[in-house]
Amino acid sequence: MVGGGISGLAAAYRLIRSADGRPIDVTLLEASGRLGGDLLTVDLGDLPVEAGADSFVVRKPWAVELCKELGLGGELVVPAASGAFVWTRGRLIRYPEPSAFGIPASSVEILRWPGLSPRGRLRAATEFLHRVRRSDADESIGSMISRRMGPEALLVLVGPLLAGLHAGDPFRLSVRATFPELVSWEQGLESLIRGSRRAVRAARLAAAAREGGARPGGVVERDAVFATVWGGLSRLVATLEGAIGASRIRLTAPVGRIRRVDGGYLLDGATGSLRADAVVLATPAFETARQLADVNPETSRLLAEIPYASTAVVLFAYPPRTAQAVPDGTGFVVPPGEGMMTACTWTSRKWPQENPDDRAILRCFVGRAGDERGLELDDAELVNAIRDEVTAALPLRAPPATWRVVRWERSMPQYVVGHLEHLSKVDASLARTPGIFLTGSAYRGIGIADCVRQASEAAVRARDYLRLQPARDGRISGPASDRIRGGS
Repeated sequence: MVGGGISGLAAAYRLIRSADGRPIDVTLLEASGRLGGDLLTVDLGDLPVEAGADSFVVRKPWAVELCKELGLGGELVVPAASGAFVWTRGRLIRYPEPSAFGIPASSVEILRWPGLSPRGRLRAATEFLHRVRRSDADESIGSMISRRMGPEALLVLVGPLLAGLHAGDPFRLSVRATFPELVSWEQGLESLIRGSRRAVRAARLAAAAREGGARPGGVVERDAVFATVWGGLSRLVATLEGAIGASRIRLTAPVGRIRRVDGGYLLDGATGSLRADAVVLATPAFETARQLADVNPETSRLLAEIPYASTAVVLFAYPPRTAQAVPDGTGFVVPPGEGMMTACTWTSRKWPQENPDDRAILRCFVGRAGDERGLELDDAELVNAIRDEVTAALPLRAPPATWRVVRWERSMPQYVVGHLEHLSKVDASLARTPGIFLTGSAYRGIGIADCVRQASEAAVRARDYLRLQPARDGRISGPASDRIRGGS
């Protein structure tokens, strides 16, 4: 395995668990000095706060199922607040509810929503009257939402949420690669509003059918959309590390180039070379491109073409008894041009269980494709700029008691228009080097649940490939000291 983020950890775990009587020797190589990748729980004062992703989607079951397998099922918690806001026209406006992907489930709610002009409301509320696009060709999120609901709804209502999840430009992001549900809603129901209404109804029925188990109300709580692990997602990382075993993991072990050798591959790194019968690469696409430059130049070239955006997270902890100054909700998003922030999560509202002093805890996000100006500031300058934006939006008059900046360089893969077709080319090219498998957020889903799903699929492909290779001493692989089985 190459890469110790959630994808690499999940793939290694799955390979070890799926041996079925023929043990697979797995070695996981991680370039940095820690595991987890973009999953990072940091101390903000004396509170654990997520500096990367803070939860996973419940309706995609793969992360929840993994937690249950690892014995963390009873440690899952769901948000204590619901509902989000958008910052527009100099104030916070709550999103219409109910909604799915930022699209209201009712035309009436759109007509009542003060975030749009009267003309913008009428255009968005009557989207079901507009002609359906039947083409199978890809298009951007921006093109689809503008076409269906109007440019104002894209700018203020839907675009900030959908594009914000990818830190992307809505007119570059592929709707089929990011939110294929929208295509099925348009072509199957002839309306995004109808699709949202059906999705909301289905989510409520599914939530009602689930059975209990987590704190404070459980993953099965009605309408729960997200869940996380009590104490932070670093607990999930640590539990996976324990399940894999320290003897199989090597930190500060970057892989330079991969070379083909008789019957397998040689991984060259700063600490020497390792031979592998199969390799799973769970590194960012640009790193994977570098690793494959010698063994598969065509795949390397294709992977290098997947663009990335850089981001940063500014974490604020305010003095005790300030949490009530934050509205009831999970946070707000910011349309392009409205500020340096792209979004702000109200952690003390969303996950209040570990905040005994009732402090306002905020996670403020900076940076998106085409707008990384905030990332050019040093930490102190960035904190001052973001604090001013927070003060404009929230009645938090006292300065933060403590703050922290975490920067994520080239952390967000951009699924631009044509992304899925591009991945088909990657798959065809990679087939010329059997025994090498790819997984990670650059491909078919950036969320934790999707990364776990892709990692599991890569592990199955690697396992099936290894079973076709000659067994050595009854094992699929040789000693762990000189072989790597699978990779992630």
